[in-house]
Formats: sequence, C-alpha cells, structure tokens
Amino acid sequence: MPDFRKIVRANMKSLVGWFGCYDAVAETINARWGDGASKGTVSKKVTGILDWTVADVIALEDASNRYPVTRLLARRLEDRPAVQGGSLLMDGSSIAKESGEAIAAILAAEQSSGAHERAQAITEIDEAMHALRQARTRLESTGSAEAHS
Repeated sequence: MPDFRKIVRANMKSLVGWFGCYDAVAETINARWGDGASKGTVSKKVTGILDWTVADVIALEDASNRYPVTRLLARRLEDRPAVQGGSLLMDGSSIAKESGEAIAAILAAEQSSGAHERAQAITEIDEAMHALRQARTRLESTGSAEAHS
C-alpha cells in the first residue's frame, strides 16, 4: 500500500512551487480561512515536520485551480474492490458489531473532552457506515441479478 502522506506531501510541494514562495502560500491560506499560516508554518509543512490540513489543501487547490490531492483521494474510492464473497447474514453481523463499537465510541467521546476520543468515534462511525453500504450494495446487486433471471 502506498504511503499517502508522502504522496500528499509531494503534491502539496508541487502546489507550493506553483505559488512561487512560502509567503504567497501563507497569504493564500490566510485569505481563505483567516490568520494562522506563516512562512515558517508552510516551511515546516513542506519539509514534513507538520502535516498539511484539509483546509490548507482546499485553499491551495482552489486558488491554483489544480486538484492533485482531491484526485488522489477520489482514486482511492475507485480502486476499492467490489463486494465479493460473504452473505447478507455476514453483513448483518458486521453491521451489529461495527454499530456497537460506534455507539461505545460515541459515549466515550461524550464523556471526554479529548480530541482523540472524538476522532475514534468518527472512525467507528465510518466503519459502521461502510458495513451498511456493503450490505446495501449486496442487496442492490442481488436484486438486479434476480430481476434479470
């Protein structure tokens, strides 16, 4: 599996090059979202000391009208394998498991003020939603196969 952080960093470095200098990049981000970016922050992000935020990506891609990171993320979805093997019974059990984990994570996030617990809850919710989408895809593909028989 490719290291998406390195790929994103390379794409963002290319965008920074398009702007010409770190000051222009910082000003572009600040113009879009308000103060917070500086030449030093951009330098740390380019070298990998800091990670690029989604807000940074959006600001720079929109301003340059170039979308390398967005395209990279979209390709990740295109490359996902179709639902193979398994059954609706297995999907149902996966939904129950993932939903239970999501509920537990949501309750933990509610009782905590930490960002980690909130991030974990979001991850668990995404996994539950994936299990639901997989069951739906199986139902839709089974329904279309039966309609053609």
